Amino acid sequence: MKIYTRTGDSGTTGLFGGPRVAKDDTRIEAYGTVDELNATLGQVRSALEQSAADASEAQRALGELDARLVQVQHELFSIGAELASPHPDQFDLRVIGNPHIERLEEWIDDAEQHLPPLKQFILPGGSILASHVHLSRAVCRRAERRVISLADAVQTETPISDTVIIYLNRLSDWLFVVSRLVNQILNVPDQIWEKP
Repeated sequence: MKIYTRTGDSGTTGLFGGPRVAKDDTRIEAYGTVDELNATLGQVRSALEQSAADASEAQRALGELDARLVQVQHELFSIGAELASPHPDQFDLRVIGNPHIERLEEWIDDAEQHLPPLKQFILPGGSILASHVHLSRAVCRRAERRVISLADAVQTETPISDTVIIYLNRLSDWLFVVSRLVNQILNVPDQIWEKP
């Protein structure tokens, strides 16, 4: 399989099981941003691996986090496939459901048990690892916005699953908690926002 096909040279791309559309089509923006989110999670995992090597006492906790991130990456790939098709039901591409959302909620609840209550806003940052997680969280929010735009644009066609939007919303919540958790694991304080 060749990497370049030249079929996109005119500014169009083919949808999964569907027609060719402009590369800036709302559907392409939605699943492209989910793909970008997945790539940022790859960065998180790379930074996590380095952090675990630098802090051997944190290896177990960071290893568990890595396993969860891999799981999320697989799920985001599935979401991307669903969004890439104008007919996801025809190809059995709707795989993300309520159990995935409930699992994210369990992960949030579990992490929050180990964190002090948040009483103020925090700035993105702290450790390098937490900075990467914050970037993923911000991209996740953008992916959520793009999917909502797509859902609005295709109301008369096959609708976008509400579950995908809820999943992305919950995922961004989990990533926020993870950013705080990794700072705690690495003994780096969160930076509290101060009104200028």
